[in-house]
Amino acid sequence: MEFTEPYKQSGPCSFSPNARFIAVAVDYRLVIRDVLTLKVVQLYSCLDKITYIEWALDSEYILCGLYKRPMIQAWSLMQPDWTCKIDEGPAGITYARWSPDSRHILTTSEFQLRLTVWSLLNTACIHVQWPKHGSKGVSFTKDGKFAAVCTRRDCKDYVNLLSCHTWEIISVFAVDTLDLADIQWSPDDSAIVIWDSSLEYKILIYSPDGRCLSKYQAYESGLGVKSVAWSPCSQFLAVGSYDQMLRVLNHLTWKVFAEFTHLSTVRAPCSAAVFKEVDEPLQLDMSELTLSDDLVPQSGDDAPETRIEVRYDVMELPINLPCQKPPADKPNPKQGIGLVSWSSDSLYICTRNDSMPTVLWIWDVQRLELAAILIQKEPVRAAAWDPICTRLILCTGSSHLYMWTPSGAYCINVPLTDFSVTDLKWNFDGSCLLLKDKEFFCCAAVPMLQESSDYSSDD
Repeated sequence: MEFTEPYKQSGPCSFSPNARFIAVAVDYRLVIRDVLTLKVVQLYSCLDKITYIEWALDSEYILCGLYKRPMIQAWSLMQPDWTCKIDEGPAGITYARWSPDSRHILTTSEFQLRLTVWSLLNTACIHVQWPKHGSKGVSFTKDGKFAAVCTRRDCKDYVNLLSCHTWEIISVFAVDTLDLADIQWSPDDSAIVIWDSSLEYKILIYSPDGRCLSKYQAYESGLGVKSVAWSPCSQFLAVGSYDQMLRVLNHLTWKVFAEFTHLSTVRAPCSAAVFKEVDEPLQLDMSELTLSDDLVPQSGDDAPETRIEVRYDVMELPINLPCQKPPADKPNPKQGIGLVSWSSDSLYICTRNDSMPTVLWIWDVQRLELAAILIQKEPVRAAAWDPICTRLILCTGSSHLYMWTPSGAYCINVPLTDFSVTDLKWNFDGSCLLLKDKEFFCCAAVPMLQESSDYSSDD
């Protein structure tokens, strides 16, 4: 990998959907950089510190959430003098998002009083009363024609289906939930999944016309669903639960065809490769050493610098995985499947059991078995699949990146001083990674994936 020099950032950073630009928040300024050269293309000054940014799907507009004020400002890359400011007044704004046509902005007021659709074409606005959530509870079809908005009135949850052309409500149907948590269209727009809050295990599949296609409940009397993810091919639905299991439903019968258990001890006959991050100290001489240098103790600037590198060791089974027992007297226990992510080809799923924060699991959906386990020294902060090929990159807040492919796992050193990778994002064309530190960001050019027949643990 090739890494750029670090640049200042103080908040969200995001690639544009056309993979040409990077938007970076630096306090109250929005900096737009070219992906290839990282030169500044546009610089905008907002009225307050930027807490959220989002690109329009056509990459021509970008919005900034100034939630402390609270207001929204939007900018145009094609028309540098054009600007838009949205202020709900006493109602406030808790969240904003773009519509699929890139010409409307949807905002949710404080206390979920209303969801407002603002037009950039004619300054018109349309209101939807009583949205269920601020940042959740809204999902668009992939073709951009319809929006599903969750609302709640009279102690009952509803789904409002809106046309993204006229923003009129086409239909409204009640859903069988006690406290709706979120909603997602399937990638092929054929079904809608809705799940209940963590207090009630319930997965509901609805057709766009409001018919309930299936209802799934794995168990009762326990914390329920924690994470849900559609496969990119729309054929599978992965459901992570507080019981430390991942269940995968198929789109034909909406029944569970695979259950993956996250055990604290992995034993044979499991065929998964287990990679463990270990230290590898290196002695780097900062000056040329002669025979006499080797015999005389060195100190000061001429002394060799000791730097800790890491590598993956392949472990043998059985193996005990590091596990934390959550306290029983605190809310939001750190247990259950908090991270679920599909590879772009829908062949693999990566998961993290929150009671084992340093362990990342990779499951083979074709063979219905565990493919690999990555054991890190620090908790996994973020993991992201390459949008083009089967490659997973993760970070743990250290100065290293970690990569897994079906051919092996690798540790990659980030050659920047005092740079700890706390978050990462792929560019949409899979050409590079955006890496975030607490105060800086850099980009890493990623080479094309070359398949190998053996496992490797070198940098």
